Amino acid sequence: MTYRPAHAPADHPALPEPKIGLLFANLGTPDGTDYWSMRRYLNEFLSDKRVIDYPWWKWQPILQLFVLTKRPFTSSANYRSIWNNERNESPMMTITRAQVAALAGAAAARWGDRVMVDFCMRYGNPSTFDVVDRMVAAGCERILFVPLYPHYAGATSATANDQFFRALMRQKRQPAVRVAPEYFARPSYIEALAQSVERAYAGLPARPDVLVASYHGMPKRYLMEGDPYHCQCQKTSRLLRERLGWGPGAIDTTFQSVFGPEEWLKPYTVEHVAALAQQGKKNIAVISPAFSADCIETLEEINGEIREAFEHAGGESFTYIPCLNDDAAHIAALMELVAENLAGWIAPE
Repeated sequence: MTYRPAHAPADHPALPEPKIGLLFANLGTPDGTDYWSMRRYLNEFLSDKRVIDYPWWKWQPILQLFVLTKRPFTSSANYRSIWNNERNESPMMTITRAQVAALAGAAAARWGDRVMVDFCMRYGNPSTFDVVDRMVAAGCERILFVPLYPHYAGATSATANDQFFRALMRQKRQPAVRVAPEYFARPSYIEALAQSVERAYAGLPARPDVLVASYHGMPKRYLMEGDPYHCQCQKTSRLLRERLGWGPGAIDTTFQSVFGPEEWLKPYTVEHVAALAQQGKKNIAVISPAFSADCIETLEEINGEIREAFEHAGGESFTYIPCLNDDAAHIAALMELVAENLAGWIAPE
């Protein structure tokens, strides 16, 4: 719907009815599994200074001449092993779309058509620039930006925020904006995680010897420079263990997806699960609390490379507990976060 401002001249252009935008952002996905789609995606991702902060003159020749010559082939093979062929898209895209559809339904039930809900990807499509353009054109005079990362990290939340503000720089009339904070310790998020563990364990013939909470890794140097990610991951594991009523040592916190020559946060998941098997812990479960949606790092890395490392070391039973995805408890936790951060912008339902 459109309107003309009061007392505006007859030739004043019609304006869209004012709305509040809810913009959810996830990491991103290649458009396809072919070499060039993968290269474009990896180039955008690995050129981000928040992800790899080496000097341009040092990193770009390595990236363009070596990394992007070989890595698209291996990444393509990995993505093909999990690709949603029916929709011709990655699982992250499928799941994020389902999450946002559920969130849009919940928002409509509470606030009607006063709120517009959409999503963007930091890398790839739909781009942050395109979606912000669309929301502003639709009349969103206020936008709540929600990075779909439970934990804050410079390479995830911060770079998503950077891109959002770059998109705002292109607007002639900028909307008022808010950025939702990380939600790693919210009771509703911990409850959703705990319920997913309880459901998984209820369906197993025997209780696993240990639950491994595998978080995406980052260089240890980032922690030393003030990034709070490591501490937030440790707190999530502790809160989850306490909610489950388990004693110390029942959950191991590890880190995956190591890249480059630097030391990353330890212990490394792939090495840790192998060590567990060698120590006689033949039955383990793995959960990924740092990912809001299953993706290449969970479906291929954890359920592929990390599972194989465990079994090769003598492990017998490996259970991967899926991410929260569009689980109802997860959607409820996100809606709680949204409602809290819309305070003052929209009347309570």
